[in-house]
Amino acid sequence: MDRRDLLLTAGASFTTPAFRWLADPADEPAARAGTVRVGPADVERLWTAAAEAQVADSRFGGGHWRRSQVMDCLRGAGPLLDGAYSASTGQALHTALAELSRVAGWAAMDAGDRAASDRLLIQALRMARAAGDVEMGCYVLATMSLSGYLAGRCAQAAEMASAAYARGRGHAAPRVLAFCKLAEARALAKQGDGAGAGAALALCESLLSGLRPGSHDPGWISYMTPGRMATDAVEVHRDLGRTRAAMVWAERAGAMPVQRFTRAVGIRRAVLAGVHLIDGDLEQALADAHRAVDILGGVRSPRAHAYLHDVVGRLGRWRDEPGVREVVHRVRTELPSAI
Repeated sequence: MDRRDLLLTAGASFTTPAFRWLADPADEPAARAGTVRVGPADVERLWTAAAEAQVADSRFGGGHWRRSQVMDCLRGAGPLLDGAYSASTGQALHTALAELSRVAGWAAMDAGDRAASDRLLIQALRMARAAGDVEMGCYVLATMSLSGYLAGRCAQAAEMASAAYARGRGHAAPRVLAFCKLAEARALAKQGDGAGAGAALALCESLLSGLRPGSHDPGWISYMTPGRMATDAVEVHRDLGRTRAAMVWAERAGAMPVQRFTRAVGIRRAVLAGVHLIDGDLEQALADAHRAVDILGGVRSPRAHAYLHDVVGRLGRWRDEPGVREVVHRVRTELPSAI
């Protein structure tokens, strides 16, 4: 594939790119002789843009993804790919572009633009392969699994996450492998496979608890902590109808700073509202739903808002209650649309 034509033009289906990566996940890094000299500062600029975009996405949602610095960097990446660099710099460049594409793809998915998200995530996988970076490719494939899960393709998502873990063993850091298992647990729970989801979560927890100071631990996945795992485990157990286990995991998740993880905290509140509704605890469910609207009212994220619309659906049996009507009205009128 011609690198000059690659950016922002990849196809929309995950199946073929994923199979190709699994069969041959790494190219041999090579030097390139071009007209524009590419150095460490260029690579660092891309990593900085990706990190800043990840924080902005978490705080404000993916609704502004088309206008983001990430997209500016991707649009301007052609000359860098065609530039002059050593094999090691070329490897670093492609890895940085893989993460930049992954972040942009996740933001597009969060904003509800699945076609663009698919293209960007496929591009990220191809960049990881061009970098010879199996670990980054594993991370991208697990992200693609989560995207598939959110699109309702849960069987495919579970297979992709499992494959990412299998390919990443021996190459990827424990946090990356734990991320794969967390993605697999979410997809399996949505299919009602409690045993499979439980096994994936247990392995995820084991990987995170086995981290040791000084071991290989890439900073771009530092958010994958026991607290993050516990937050997602609440949703896993809600999907399985195991409300007691969901509440135990909610206590283990602890507090997350809403100013930094705005979307995640709002989603957790919406998920807890659903858990309480399964138990028939309307009062607590309404309190969590109101808090979720308070938090997500400033976040442009159709994905996050879908959790509150799910709560509205679960409130149907109490639709004549005044408190329920108030929550329903707030969900339908106060959540911003994506741009």
